[in-house]
Formats: sequence, structure tokens, C-alpha cells
Amino acid sequence: MMAESVHDVATLQRTLQQTVAGVEDDLAAQGRQTRDLQRDLLRTRMVEFDSIAERLYGVVRQAAKDFGKPARLEIEGGSLEMDRGVLERSVPAFEHILRNAVGHGIEPAAARLAAGKPEEGVITLTVEQQSNDVAVTFADDGAGLDLARIREKALEQGLIEAHQALTEAEVANLVFTAGLSTALELSEMAGRGIGLDVVRAEVNALGGRVDLSTESGQGSRFKLVLPLTTAVNQVVLLRLGEVVMGVPANQVELVRRVPLAMLEAAYASGQFDYNGLGLDFYWAGALLQTSPASIEAHSKTASVAIFRSAGQFVAVHVDEVLGNQEVVVKNLGPQLSRLPGLVGMSALASGAVVLIYNPVALAGAYGEQAQAYIKAQTGRAPATAEAEGATSSPGSVTAASQVPLVLVVDDSITVRRVTQRLLKREGYRVALAADGLQALEQLQLEKPAVVLADIEMPRMDGFDLVRNIRADDKLKDLPVIMITSRIAEKHREYARALGVDHYLGKPYPEDELIALVRAYCDTRLQEK
Repeated sequence: MMAESVHDVATLQRTLQQTVAGVEDDLAAQGRQTRDLQRDLLRTRMVEFDSIAERLYGVVRQAAKDFGKPARLEIEGGSLEMDRGVLERSVPAFEHILRNAVGHGIEPAAARLAAGKPEEGVITLTVEQQSNDVAVTFADDGAGLDLARIREKALEQGLIEAHQALTEAEVANLVFTAGLSTALELSEMAGRGIGLDVVRAEVNALGGRVDLSTESGQGSRFKLVLPLTTAVNQVVLLRLGEVVMGVPANQVELVRRVPLAMLEAAYASGQFDYNGLGLDFYWAGALLQTSPASIEAHSKTASVAIFRSAGQFVAVHVDEVLGNQEVVVKNLGPQLSRLPGLVGMSALASGAVVLIYNPVALAGAYGEQAQAYIKAQTGRAPATAEAEGATSSPGSVTAASQVPLVLVVDDSITVRRVTQRLLKREGYRVALAADGLQALEQLQLEKPAVVLADIEMPRMDGFDLVRNIRADDKLKDLPVIMITSRIAEKHREYARALGVDHYLGKPYPEDELIALVRAYCDTRLQEK
């Protein structure tokens, strides 16, 4: 009889395993079908760059006729495919650059011959794919930008001061200032006083960037870096305090966990060493003007993300990397689309709305303001706060830590964030850990008033965490509240045997949790 029961159980287990395997195979097949359908839909949005070639050739022919200058356009890499929406929105910017190249860049035929150049000027448009971006470069063989005249016009309009020292690159970039024009007289071709600020604004709105270089007598080069597609993108979610921002995955070069000493040195110098390169270094919250410094109780290391866009790098300190998501990027509308560094927005599966940024463009536009913001808000470098946190011994109390600290340990980011908001609303400081090992690292930095821990977590579960706490002479009296979906009596008994002070089942009443935390925190303060 016993043998038959064992046989029945084994058969049931095999059947269950086969059913689960079948469901997993079905889900995997559905996932593949969804991805295939998505790729097919994206392919219908892609068109060759050459689809607008005749329009661009016509712009140069008309400009050459209107200005009386022989000029022609050559397109290289026109067979590359781009998102139809990106291409259509970029065409006005392309036309503006081409008209400027003929009107301001290409010299009259007599001047070109006198300079030893061919009578006909050439504008070369090169299209190249760079990862998930497309680089569209306009290079002419004209006279280059008249930097002296640009500076003169900027002085006339009060854009710069007479005593202000500017490099050639800074003077050249003044052409992107709204209203600045070096045309001797306003005409339709000269732009009626509308400068290249329109081009930069439109490219920024698409989540791209514009680079400019010029050489006297040799010509100018405008490089527009645009997204290959804006329909569906892989986005990396980053947390800085309570703010979550998204960054296109193709711009994330590397995420590195660095020792606090290295982080402090980077804040002190404003530079982060990456393979021998000194990259500009910022706290992400300062770039967004949301916080002057991280307030996270870091363990022995902290997260630094390296971003790359249009061949430029920047290093940014963030509190946490939440992972990758494939999202549909939505347009921001005319009010926000012209903000530098703001790519778009998306709604996550949870319903939360996240803004998507280009950190390289953010640093280029707001880097100096970020440093000024840090200084104005804190009066010191963020490294100072990090250093204090790094050198404080376990259980030490600074003026800021007089407010009770609660350690929340849960592998679910959603649970951590919800619990964090709940506790902060009640006035507590909150430290977060994704599993038992991270929790033990946090406990070495500062002893909290109480620990809230889940049971099922990777690397080290809640039960093992409690065992380690009770085995440590400095932590053995630390109150632990276990919050879990395992509500069977055997789990409660096991938790009590390990020394868990209180056991809550999910979902729990918020009032009950706050009352427990308040009681343990009050007891801790009385002991002090």
C-alpha cells in the first residue's frame, strides 16, 4: 500500500513537472511571437535616408541659384534605414544647415579660385550608424565660420561681455544662440534672423545632439546624432533618492561598483578615471536639480554609471540601477521637447511615468549649474558627506542620525520603495537592502532601531539574516520584524525560535506596522 502511494506521488510530480514545462514552453513561444511581431512592425517604420535625397539636392540647387554660388551636394551612406518619424522631423533641420552652408560657408566663385579651390563648392552629407544612433554629418569645403564676426555680433546683442575670454570652440557655438545672425541683410535665405538654435532645439527634442567644428579657410562640419528609432527602446532605469529616471540602454557604456574612497576622490576632483580617461563626474540628482547629494547609507561600494553619446563620455553617481525595460517612448509635446537632455517619457508596466534623459547632453547643458547647485545647497562637496558615512563606526550616532533609522530588507524594489515612502512620511530615516548580504553590509555602517525583513530573498534569505544578527554581539539585541507572505504556523514558530520579535503577513495593515516601528524606535531612544 505504501509503495503504491509513493508511486502515485512520483507520478503526480512527473505530471506536474511536465505541465509546468509545457506552460513555460508556451510562454516562451508567445514571447518569441511577440518579439517577431514587434520587429516586423518596426521594420514597417524604417525608410532609407535616400528617400529624402532629391529634396535635399533641390535645396542646395535652389540655394546656389539664389546666392549666385556654384555648389553641389554629395550624399554618402544614403542606403541606411532610419525611423520614418525621426527622418521626417529632421528634414527641416537638414534643410536649414544646407542653406547656411551655401549662404555662409561656400565662398563666391572668384574667391574660391583666388584661394586655389575649385570654382564649385562641395557639401558632403555622410550618414553612419553608431550603435542605436544615426550620425548625419554635413561638411562643406568653404571658408569656415567667421569667428571674429560672430563675436562682434554677440557683443552687439549683449550675449557676451567685451572682457570675456572665449575659446574658438565657444565662439563657434554662439551660432546656436537664439536670434544671432551674421547675415549682412535679412532675407528668406539668410533665415530672417533665425539662427541654428532652431536646429539644435529640434535635434534635442528627438533625444539627439549637435556637434560643430570649423577651420578657417577649410570649411565647417555639423554632426547631428539622432536615434535610429523612437518607437520601442531598451531603457535602463536608475534611482537617485526617490526619483527614478530612464536612460536609453545604448548610451550606457558601463555600470561599476566603486569603493567609497574612489567616489570621494571623484567628487573632490570632479573627474572619474575610466580606462585612463578623466571623465566629467556628477551626482545624478544635481544634474536634475532634485537633490544636491545622495542621502543613501552606502555599503562599502557605490554605483557609478558611465554614459556615452556622440563619442563623448560622462560619469554619474546613482543610488541604484533598477534594471532594463523595453518601453514605448512617448513624445513630450512642444512645451518640454526643447529642453536639452530630455529624450521623452514612458509609462511603465506598474503605471508609473518615467522621464527618459540623455545624461551626456544633460551634463553638457547643466554641468556648471549642477556644481553651483551642490555648492549653494550644501556649502561643501558631496564627498564630505560620503566620507563621514564611510568613516563612521557601526552604531555611531551623528547629529543627522538622531532620527531613528529603519532598515528595510526585501528583494522586491516595489515593496522597498512603498515601505520607504511610508516610513519617511512618518519622519524616519530609511536604509534599503535587496537581500541578507546587503543588509549585513548596511548593519556595519550604522545600527538601525529596527529591521524589517522578508523571508524569500536571493543569496541570503531572511532566516539566515536573523541567525547572523543574533550571532553578532553588537547586533544581537536588534529588533527584527519579519514581513512575509509565508503565514503558516510552522514558519511563525521557526521565526520565533530564531529570535524574530514580530511576524507580519502580507498584505499587512500600515497602521499596525507603524505602531510596531514607533514602539521599537521609542524603546531604542530611551535606552540611549
